[in-house]
Amino acid sequence: MTGGKPRPAAGAGLGRLLPGRTRRSAKAARAPFVLLVVALLASGLISLLLLNTAVNQGSFQLSKLKKETTDLTDQEQALQQEVDRDSAPGTLEQRARGLGMVPGGTPVFLGADGRVHGVPSQAGAPPNAPAPSAGR
Repeated sequence: MTGGKPRPAAGAGLGRLLPGRTRRSAKAARAPFVLLVVALLASGLISLLLLNTAVNQGSFQLSKLKKETTDLTDQEQALQQEVDRDSAPGTLEQRARGLGMVPGGTPVFLGADGRVHGVPSQAGAPPNAPAPSAGR
């Protein structure tokens, strides 16, 4: 048996003898892989959808907070304008006179040693205000 064709391996002819069986087993082996790939793609798409939903929800929250910040800034500016208007010197003088206050004279200071610097005097009635009545 030295001169002839080389002999095929023992299992090489099996595929020719049973061709349907090897094809079915190849298809059967391929099915779990296809299912795995489909499952991975589906889970990837679902996770992208959930991520996109979370980002959009954060975007809506951010937009709402920006609008609220703008409204609060406007309110702060309106209140600051009101404080500025009420703390103007003319307004303060009118309110003080309405409460019966009079302008002070020359200021007098007390030193750390207890000495008085300046000449104290009593504040007089405002020139255009009526004298306070005794009924008060």
